[in-house]
Amino acid sequence: MTFLTALAQPEKLILDGATGTELNRRGVDTGLPLWSANALMNDRDAKILQQIHEDYLRAGADIITTNTFRTHRRALAPSGNAGRARELTHRAVEIARAAIANVPSDKPRFVAGSISTLEDCYRPDLVPSDDELLDEHSDRIVDLIECGVDLILVETINSIREAVIIARLATATGTPVVVSFVCDREGRILSGESLTDAAGVLLPLGISAIGVNCGPTPNLAKPLFELQVACLDARTSGHQFPLIAYGNIGYADDAVGWVNTDSENPKAYCEHASHWPAKIIGGCCGTTPEHITELKSALK
Repeated sequence: MTFLTALAQPEKLILDGATGTELNRRGVDTGLPLWSANALMNDRDAKILQQIHEDYLRAGADIITTNTFRTHRRALAPSGNAGRARELTHRAVEIARAAIANVPSDKPRFVAGSISTLEDCYRPDLVPSDDELLDEHSDRIVDLIECGVDLILVETINSIREAVIIARLATATGTPVVVSFVCDREGRILSGESLTDAAGVLLPLGISAIGVNCGPTPNLAKPLFELQVACLDARTSGHQFPLIAYGNIGYADDAVGWVNTDSENPKAYCEHASHWPAKIIGGCCGTTPEHITELKSALK
């Protein structure tokens, strides 16, 4: 079964939880600028990364997100690793595939190639020029497609401009593309733009799903319902376009990247998630395999 076939089925799909923050919980250095890419630098941490993937699969995840959030030239350059972008991207996908092979199942599981902003996810003012976006995101997409990912997950995006450039490059490959934005408390993209406008330009490009992530779970319902309406209007066919949603727990930090908290236990998280009108539901920064276990049970 392909990802698109699974997306067309009535059952919801479970996306795994956060990899970067879970690496931090398990003693892996996730300090900036490398963040989660630190886990790809040595065999010990790579084994921990694979174990995390496996734990999410055992918890019930249908989709495993590759640890490629920061394996691109711009993010790797400050540590002197810019020339290793392709190598580290390939290693991240291989680890995700190995985890799936180690956790047998009678249902298909899919590898989502993660791509985010070139600069800080929470700083739309730093979005580079169109030429830079085209050049650098093209390399990222080529690397992921070479690895044979099942879909490209364009996540934690803070502006329509960067989202459109990535989506155009990604959909041109023929691989399914899912786009997810990070929003403020009012439900607007961090750039100040509306999700209605985002849906209007992205759906015609042929993306497979759209949604929101990396916001506090109580804040996700409003933008999701806006997208639900916007996508119906854009499609005009009466069929709901697939949405994706995965919230965070904790808060961003300039020094360590993310600070984990216990502000929402798995049951509290799932109480919010059960109201999201989304086809794909998972966890973002701060969530754990326990959150995914609870989510899997709740969504049955």
